[in-house]
Formats: sequence, C-alpha cells, structure tokens
Amino acid sequence: MKKSQIRKIVLKKRDLFNINNKKINLQNLLKLLNHKSENKKIGLYFPIGSEVCTIDLIENLRKKKYIISLPIIDQNFDMSFYEWAKNNPLNINKFGIPEPLRSKKIIPSTLIIPLLAFDINLNRLGYGGGFYDRFINKLEKKKKILKIGLALSCQKINKVPTDKFDKKMNYIFTESKVYK
Repeated sequence: MKKSQIRKIVLKKRDLFNINNKKINLQNLLKLLNHKSENKKIGLYFPIGSEVCTIDLIENLRKKKYIISLPIIDQNFDMSFYEWAKNNPLNINKFGIPEPLRSKKIIPSTLIIPLLAFDINLNRLGYGGGFYDRFINKLEKKKKILKIGLALSCQKINKVPTDKFDKKMNYIFTESKVYK
C-alpha cells in the first residue's frame, strides 16, 4: 500500500478513536526523559485534530524546569524550534499548525514527534512533508538526539513503507504500550 493510502486509512481510525484514550502515560514518559534526556531542551508539537494531546505533558515538563520549544516551518520548508511558554500567543501557519513567535531559537536534545502510523520497528509515517526527517537529519550531523513518537494504539500497522530519508524513532509511546 502507498504512503498516501495508509495516511488516509489511519487518520480515519485515529479520528474515530475514543477521545478518553487519547492520552499517553505521562509518568512513564517523564521517567524516560529524566534518564535519557541529554539536557532540558525539548522540542514538542502543539496538538491539532486527533493527535495525541501534549498540553498536560508540556505543563508537567515546564514544572520540572524543561525548556519547551515548538516548531516553525519557514519559506524554504525548513523547520526550526523556538521557545514557547503557555501564555505566549501562537500563529497558525499555512498548514494549519500552531507556531510560536520567533523569539528564542532552541536546539533540542529531545524531540517529541506526532505521527500518523508506526510499526514495531519504530518506523514513523508522518503527514508527508518530510519536515521532521530533514530536521533530524540536519541535527544528527551535529549531535545525538532522542526521538520519541506519540501515537494511539490504533495507529500501529504491520509495516511502514520507508525510504532512505525516513528517520526511525528511539521510542514510540501509545496509551497502552511503549515501543523501544
């Protein structure tokens, strides 16, 4: 099956998933970050649609003095992360994604990434823009980065079609299991 077909099918499944189950186990994720995170700089995403909600996670990390950053997509379709605090305004970009103001640029040591589909080999299928794959590729040339995908169990498929540009996750957290 083609990536575009998988995206449509899994997005429908995710949209129909019980709204009460769209949370991951925060305690397990926080424990992992305390042990594995190189520093307190975390790149996250602001949830849209039926994505796993990151609002509680952001609040918990902020209380633990993590520096929270969200991505901005520029005119060249490159992605960068900028610091964001809860009360700071967000702008909606042309893809419908909330972005922070371009204040303080952050180079995260950990990325918490949305996805549309995944497999047990930690392959991730995103929305098709390749933003995260390009950003990770560029960043990994300079330093090691912890890559954590967030998904719902209904987004797991047998095999994600991949190419040489696709980046695997180190972990994928769902509401019921941690894949590593």
